[in-house]
Amino acid sequence: MTPTALPPLHILLAAPRGFCAGVDRAIQIVERAIEVYGAPVYVRHEIVHNRHVVERLKALGAIFVEELDECQADRPVVFSAHGVPKSVPAEARTRDIFYLDATCPLVSKVHLDAERHHEAGREVVLIGHAGHPEVTGTLGQLPPGAVRLVETVEDAQSFAPRDPAKLAFITQTTLSVDDTADIVAALRARFPDIAAPHRNDICYATSNRQEAVKAICGDCDVLLVLGSANSSNSQRLAEVGRRNGVAAYLIDDASRLDLDWLQGARTLGVTAGASAPDVLVQGLIDRLAEVFAVTVEEVGAIREAVTFKLPRAVA
Repeated sequence: MTPTALPPLHILLAAPRGFCAGVDRAIQIVERAIEVYGAPVYVRHEIVHNRHVVERLKALGAIFVEELDECQADRPVVFSAHGVPKSVPAEARTRDIFYLDATCPLVSKVHLDAERHHEAGREVVLIGHAGHPEVTGTLGQLPPGAVRLVETVEDAQSFAPRDPAKLAFITQTTLSVDDTADIVAALRARFPDIAAPHRNDICYATSNRQEAVKAICGDCDVLLVLGSANSSNSQRLAEVGRRNGVAAYLIDDASRLDLDWLQGARTLGVTAGASAPDVLVQGLIDRLAEVFAVTVEEVGAIREAVTFKLPRAVA
């Protein structure tokens, strides 16, 4: 008896996808800290927003906490890639805790911009999502009230500055490029002299991954984004797909795949957020190959060569 042929499924792999330089650096800092100082090493907040990364580092000897009072004073602490308020390293020094700062250098650049504008006497508008740890860290770089959070175009239209002539804006690094452009346009329409970042605060990896998704949306029936639900950049990739007319689903890994999503689909787009390891992509392809005759095509011309140095203590 001849087995039934598997239905065809062509997979368009968006490139670039997966780990960015800041995520790679942060993970290496935790791994190297465990090698150099032994386990346990504490990590304040998830080092990056991905369940698989966190679980693997736990198995190596990392202990994830939310506050420094949960740490042993004689063990190293790593601050997450999202950045922390200035009060956190100050508390670590008070408690005589040795810490390693894994803040992404591109987030640190936003912090420096905020300080520069504040020193110049400008009120700082932060475009971002309330409650996200990167936003919490950026707000905490300046005294209370010095930074005003704007989340939407409506916020930008209703925002009342202390002095319209002394304004600047900065942004969270993992936002939707298109949504942020709309918010910036609304601010500039009201405050033409508002000071802008010297370079776009949305990081290269976020922008590149969103552009890569846009490039495949016209050719795919469904888009799958590998990444955790608390990952801002991963959430934005799914939003980009939906905005471009594709049914898009964010999943942690292949085990979360619902095959009903693919009924009638002939071409599937696949990408991964900047905090998602590439092994998850291969796992998804392997799962799909069990039920489809899979062909894979990588789409995208951007090649990322950015790297960031490790702190000297673990280099």
